[in-house]
Amino acid sequence: MLKSITKSPLRAVLGGSVLALAVAGILNTPQAFARTVSVTETGSTLLYPLFNLWVPAYTRSHPGVRITTQGTGSGTGISEAISGVAQIGASDAYMSNMQVKQNPAILNIPLAISAQTVNYNIPGLNNVHLKLSGPVLAGIYDGQIRYWNAPAIERLNPGRHLPHHLITPIHRTDGSGDTFIFSQYLSFSTPYWNSHVGYGTTISWPAVPGGLGALGNPGMVQAAAQTPYSIAYIGVSFTKEVARAHLGTALLKNRAGRFLLPTKKTVGAAAAELVNKTPADERISLVFAPGAESYPIINYEYAIVNDHQPSRVMAATLREFLSWAVDTHEGNARKFLRQVHFIALPPRISALSRKQIAKIH
Repeated sequence: MLKSITKSPLRAVLGGSVLALAVAGILNTPQAFARTVSVTETGSTLLYPLFNLWVPAYTRSHPGVRITTQGTGSGTGISEAISGVAQIGASDAYMSNMQVKQNPAILNIPLAISAQTVNYNIPGLNNVHLKLSGPVLAGIYDGQIRYWNAPAIERLNPGRHLPHHLITPIHRTDGSGDTFIFSQYLSFSTPYWNSHVGYGTTISWPAVPGGLGALGNPGMVQAAAQTPYSIAYIGVSFTKEVARAHLGTALLKNRAGRFLLPTKKTVGAAAAELVNKTPADERISLVFAPGAESYPIINYEYAIVNDHQPSRVMAATLREFLSWAVDTHEGNARKFLRQVHFIALPPRISALSRKQIAKIH
């Protein structure tokens, strides 16, 4: 039976006090109204730390804007942007073709580029980087590989003494963009997983005896830290938390057969392989990209936004904030992104995002 370790959704309210917001230019009228514009952002726990760096900086220079942030999971971010509960849905996953067909007014706007690590808690081995591959991880998560010293793991780590101890795989229980990109890595590298399980923000996880479920990236870190011999997938914005929990980080096998860690170089190399293939609506997987230096689990971090807002004031507020977010001198500046281990959007992708932002009305 799967156990579940949960944690309350992450929430923060950040913004300025009620000051005059001059909207005369926005409304093409000489009138100005004293008001605060309140924006709700919810979704990805991977993006949550970045929004909580952005919002205080943005609202200091835009005191008439109040932004509430919540770490609830990418699935919630997408659904609440569609329903109108939130103005910005944060997601590590782009919307599916079916979701887009059903909701043609919803935009998928990349804000930055992120990555994911695979972490483990193996007493005595958390200070080394074990080598793992998509097929081996698929075997662990579908129960075919049960022990840390299984031949498939030993072959990737010759000379390393691995314990004969059951592996505890940990997965997300919420609708998760981290699950989306992790299961894409398994699907793209392992035909068996692709045909039997597939990928998505929620999937039917194979029943592995002793397996655990956790809520959000904080829950994944907590569950792994509390469970010796476990393995988990965690967004890179939680690198500090992973280090504080003394978890190990795997070298992951990429499409070219090399084992890599996520660095600015390897994440940038993977992104560069697919920049020119990114379509106008920017919905594309960056997982398992070609290239010798490409880290295999990276993604665009998306703002999911309705292009038709209930007021011109809200539309203008969203356009201004999102434009600020993708500006390399503002939200995409290194001073913000380095703190969460993200990289900035390449110029072509930033331009595509700006074109989408301009559609908000």
